[in-house]
Amino acid sequence: LLPDPIGTLKAADYLVKKGFNVLPYINADPILAKHLEDVGCSTVMPLGSPIGSGQGLNNELNIQIIIENAKIPVIVDAGIGTPSEAAQAMEWGAAGVIVNSAIAYASNTVLMAESMKLAVKAGRSAYLAGRMLSKNKAHASSTKIGIIK
Repeated sequence: LLPDPIGTLKAADYLVKKGFNVLPYINADPILAKHLEDVGCSTVMPLGSPIGSGQGLNNELNIQIIIENAKIPVIVDAGIGTPSEAAQAMEWGAAGVIVNSAIAYASNTVLMAESMKLAVKAGRSAYLAGRMLSKNKAHASSTKIGIIK
């Protein structure tokens, strides 16, 4: 169930020229994602890991490169197994995630669906809030105002 990159690009080019909105499921390949954007795809949907595997986000660097360079929405698809993985993809700046197996195979599908919803909202909010800068050493975060000397 891994996508064929050459076939996907050819099919996307053909379908876009025929007036279709193309939403391709792809390996997490930044070059392919750029080519698909260039032919006019409406989004790209890189896989986190093989579909239905629940292995999570095994292609972190490539997915982040795709998100950072895309001028179209990026939807992370396939392999997400936990709410924390869905939140992580959203924190990277993904426009969304597609989750099926993690919900379908959960012991409590309704609770897992609700958990995924909350994780996606939290991840998107965190992305919009902006992550603090990472520092090489400890840095006091408490104010020095009002300290008695």
